[in-house]
This record gives sequence, structure tokens and C-alpha cells, in this order.
Amino acid sequence: MASFFTINQDKLIISGVVLFSLLIIRYIINFTITKVARKNGINEARIRLMRRYVTVTLFLITLLIEAFVFGTELEDLALIFSSIFAVIGIGLFAIWSILSNVTSGIIMFFNFPYKVGDKIEIHDKDFPIKAIIEDIRAFQLHLRLENGDLVTYPNNLMLQKAVTLVEKDAIDDGIDTI
Repeated sequence: MASFFTINQDKLIISGVVLFSLLIIRYIINFTITKVARKNGINEARIRLMRRYVTVTLFLITLLIEAFVFGTELEDLALIFSSIFAVIGIGLFAIWSILSNVTSGIIMFFNFPYKVGDKIEIHDKDFPIKAIIEDIRAFQLHLRLENGDLVTYPNNLMLQKAVTLVEKDAIDDGIDTI
């Protein structure tokens, strides 16, 4: 066992530096996301979701770097990734709508002018909606209609339709607690 550590000492040191560096990068990115989100009044659930996306992305980058550190050849990684991406590509094509909504949710996290509690009007010729945003999730928005009904509206449609802000912070005035 001791010979393993002596043989791979330089690789283990590089791995430690890589892991430490990526943990610092993760901390800085998560701190920035939290600061920007709180400044813009984004709720805590969406902040946690974005942090989770960052953690998974950095984890995958770490695995790739560590594979190179321990001597994996580029051809081997290309074969593995091409096989994985082929399978994932077929699966993702089947669920493109879900991915579209998640991607829209990420875009909405960073660049969405409306917040929870705002009353909005969605200009859809088939189903126009005037409602208060109750929650913004990874896949959809929860909208409370004036008659009290709850409507879930996909994130990707929210970015495709024209939306008007009717009233800012309408949740305090428009919904009575029972």
C-alpha cells in the first residue's frame, strides 16, 4: 500500500491541488449566485437549484481533469464520451421539452424581470392568462388566477410569449389568507 502512494505521489498532489482549486471556484461561484439572487429578490429555492447546477458541472469537470491526471489517453476518453453522448442524445431527443424548460429556467434565473408575487398578463391568443406568480421552479411557473385556480405554465413558453407586468408585489394585496 505504501508503494502506491510513493509511485503516484505527484499525481496525488496534482489531484489535491485540482480538487482544492475547484472547491474554491465552486465557493466563489455559489457566493456570487447568492449575492446576485438576493439583490434581485430571487427566492431561496431557485438559488439552491442554481447552486446544484454549478456543483454538478464542476464535478463533471473534475472527473475529466482527474482522468487526464491519472494517465487516461484522449482516444479512450473520446470513445467513452462519444458512446455516452450517443445514448444521452437519443434519450434527450425524446425529452427535449423537459430540457427546454430546464434551460429556460436557468435563463429566467439570471434574466427574468418578474418575481414571485408579481401580477402578470401572458398574451397568448389561445389561452390568455392574468395571474400572480406564486412560485418559479425548474420546469414551470405556478400562477394563481384571479378566481383562485392554480395554473402551471412551462418555462419555455414564458420566454416565447409576450408578458406584461400588471402589478408589482401583488401577492400582498391580491390574495387573502384564510
